[in-house]
Amino acid sequence: MELFQHLELGLSVALASQNIMYCFLGVLMGTLIGVLPGIGPVATIALLLPITYGVPPESALVLLAGIYYGAQYGGSTTAILLSLPGESSAAVTVLDGYQMAQQGRAGAALATAALGSFFAGTVATFVIALASPPLTKLAMSFGSAEYFSLMVLGLLGAVSLASGSVLRAITMAVLGILLGLVGQDVYTGVTRMTMDIPELMDGVSFSALAMGIFGLGEVVRNLRSPEERTVTKSSIGRLMLSWQEIKQIAMPVVRGTGIGSVLGVLPGGGSLLSSFVSYTTERKMAKDPSRFGKGAIEGVAGPESANNAGAQTSFIPMLTLGIPSNPVMAMMIGALIIQGITPGPNVINERPELFWGVIASMWLGNLMLVVLNLPLIGVWVRLLTVPYRFLFPAIVGFCCIGVFSVTNSGFGLYVLLVAFIFGFIVWELDCEPAPLLLGFLLGPMLEENFRRAMLLAHGEIGTFVVRPISAGILLVAVVMILIVALPNVRKSRNEVFVE
Repeated sequence: MELFQHLELGLSVALASQNIMYCFLGVLMGTLIGVLPGIGPVATIALLLPITYGVPPESALVLLAGIYYGAQYGGSTTAILLSLPGESSAAVTVLDGYQMAQQGRAGAALATAALGSFFAGTVATFVIALASPPLTKLAMSFGSAEYFSLMVLGLLGAVSLASGSVLRAITMAVLGILLGLVGQDVYTGVTRMTMDIPELMDGVSFSALAMGIFGLGEVVRNLRSPEERTVTKSSIGRLMLSWQEIKQIAMPVVRGTGIGSVLGVLPGGGSLLSSFVSYTTERKMAKDPSRFGKGAIEGVAGPESANNAGAQTSFIPMLTLGIPSNPVMAMMIGALIIQGITPGPNVINERPELFWGVIASMWLGNLMLVVLNLPLIGVWVRLLTVPYRFLFPAIVGFCCIGVFSVTNSGFGLYVLLVAFIFGFIVWELDCEPAPLLLGFLLGPMLEENFRRAMLLAHGEIGTFVVRPISAGILLVAVVMILIVALPNVRKSRNEVFVE
């Protein structure tokens, strides 16, 4: 009964005219950036962070959430029609979706992606509603030692699943932690690592750092490697699925939803890992695995359901624990901090309208996406003819205006420039910048909980291993890193990212 009361509160917030508008804008922009390869939800949310400063917190999160799961829908459109995934999680959809399009079954593939994503999004919304309250109550019983261990697990989980070398990813995470510690000491107020620059006393601007690395750095990287985009010449065909096709996709959609709902909660999981695991599962369970890669509709249904479910359940650790499981969730936490809200388990009690409003808006957004995507396929495809060189000046201008509006200082523009140069170098060195952003946000919280735990334990470092929950979490983190370090696992991991 209490759950239904919470959902009723959430719906009252989500159905407010202002939030409906922001939800629509979010899913519309999410679909758009999902269609345009190379931009992605991380870069887009980084660009839009300054906008959230002037709107209510509920509307800000509804907008950013819509962009994230909307990108999962948009990415499948270009994956099927162009063999070019607009979003990384749609890479698996290319394998069978494009082959279906070449066979004149593009309509069936697009309908499968839309319906599978809607089902997965609906189920994932209820998973969030059911799992969040008990997880929040558990988190309320955590002490500083448990929080420190949990953040270590989250950071190492994201690092182990980042593309490229694990050592480089760890280096980026450590660098992010150091950047997060710039400014005033949390306990003594003494300034540190500011290089006598007064503007750094409050720390490095999150907006400028995120915009520089993901907004400018990634787009410039795409300008240097333009891709040919040729829409399939085969007809799209019917958008209605036959009864036989519905029976074929039913169980893959259910299995993909389950896989995504579980993996999305894990640190570093989210939509990309979910889609890969779902495709592998469907291929192994198929009576005739040779059909996969040649237009098997199950190869579209499973991954598309998994990536949408994974995208939405990744909100669970962010909303309940205040810990980002991927770079997009790090942006969400950044938006909360900009609004003056401390992420964590207290949000559900102190701001229930924010917590449940965002959850309710997810179902509303998924419904909007089904209505938006199928009728507007022609419009999305035409947008692919817009060259990056026309988009880039607008993005640069938007970044500069946004950073200045948040920092109210010209110094923010210098931080933006340095972050852009650094981000470009990082991309050129084949380093994954996402762990840096996670480390930047978690660094101050790691330090605060570590020092508080040490004060309470009178300097005994063993407090992290004598407390059962803390020790269990650290053990999981160590096992995770050891597994990734195994030669066979490392080889398979590298092969997956190459594919």
